[in-house]
Amino acid sequence: MTSATTTAVQSPARPAPAVALRDLRKSFRTPAGVVHAVDGLDLVIEPGEIVAFLGPNGAGKSTTIDLLLGLARPDSGTVAVFGTAPERAVSAGRVAAVLQSGGLLPDLTVAETVRLVATLHASPRPVEEVLARAGIAGIADRMVGKCSGGQRQRLRFALALLPDPELIVLDEPTTGMDVEGRREFWNAMREDSRRGRTVLFATHYLDEADAYADRIVLVRAGRVIADGSAAEIKNLAAGRTVAATLPGADPARLLVIPGVDDVELRGDRILVRAKDSDAVARFLLNHTAAVDLEITAHNLETAFFALTTAGDH
Repeated sequence: MTSATTTAVQSPARPAPAVALRDLRKSFRTPAGVVHAVDGLDLVIEPGEIVAFLGPNGAGKSTTIDLLLGLARPDSGTVAVFGTAPERAVSAGRVAAVLQSGGLLPDLTVAETVRLVATLHASPRPVEEVLARAGIAGIADRMVGKCSGGQRQRLRFALALLPDPELIVLDEPTTGMDVEGRREFWNAMREDSRRGRTVLFATHYLDEADAYADRIVLVRAGRVIADGSAAEIKNLAAGRTVAATLPGADPARLLVIPGVDDVELRGDRILVRAKDSDAVARFLLNHTAAVDLEITAHNLETAFFALTTAGDH
């Protein structure tokens, strides 16, 4: 009698997400009452993604980043970074951040600052390497107090690169940089992503999100309201923008048209974001002296506005 034994072949375990936020909540008490900064937020980011984290002021972006980095504790919900607690991931050098502000000593040089912080890491990258990677090797001997705002941001980026993190979190990383500096910064980020590094960034420069993010996560009032590629986010916002030259325009006359979301004046040009662009065009042509009409589909800026202000009018 012959017996056969079957051995199950297990597939390799799928790596843990770089970021996993589940039903995250964080509130603060203020003189005006309780503010629900993060209110049931869910977000999963896989290794190697470049994700733009966008929302209006007060949407909960910075609080979420603080929770993700272990700088604050949630009231409820869970935070996992590569399957572990944020504090453990940070202490292991798997996570680093470039924040809007941070303690930089003005009386040290750029290189001295990087060398000093390098001593805090168990296996830091070479100082010369991170200076070059951040594009500041040429100002290594400059006093930090003499650096421009953009150069200080690049210095913070160099400090974040020291532990060679698997996840880098950027909060308004290109503030103060010129156009060329911003382009070089994001080209470096794209190259890092190709090597497997995960990037999560918050920015007010929507063109950066459109050009460099694989995925855009849009938050409002502490919750995710849209999540997808730039093209998908644009398609979520119904309607178009009608632009026309109309000196002395009265926005109130247009806001009463059904379907109008917003009216913006730019000198003699008026921009009307609306779900029914044809109705706006007819009104402008038949009831005003408007000329040079243009009707365009949503770009990321207009989609951002439409999605984050829904219900405000």
